[in-house]
Amino acid sequence: EVQLVESGGGLVQAGGSLRLSCAASEFSFEDKDIGWWRQVPGKVREGVSCMARSGGTTVYAASVQGRFTISTDNAKATLYLNMDNLKPEDTAVYFCAVGEGCANVPGPYLRNVYHWGRGTLVTVSS
Repeated sequence: EVQLVESGGGLVQAGGSLRLSCAASEFSFEDKDIGWWRQVPGKVREGVSCMARSGGTTVYAASVQGRFTISTDNAKATLYLNMDNLKPEDTAVYFCAVGEGCANVPGPYLRNVYHWGRGTLVTVSS
């Protein structure tokens, strides 16, 4: 069964850092576009970052530019999101995604999402 499993969420104080991981099972995302989205209960899921594997394009939401970094480890079939200088407004459930068509619309966008992770909660206290 194809799965994406996130980990690394938790409670952190404002100004702190976290690294989220997204491990893929039963498939490889080496030739696929990848990304991270987040959602606050009652609000629309918003794009945080996406990366196009073929062209090397990387897109970040304006709200996280300069603080978050997306990366991958193909050998481990794992996608990462390094988050620094966290703010209370970063509190959300974070989801990884694998698909195609990463673009800046502006902001991160995947034209088609093949798989979503189940999410990991990040809580930033003030």
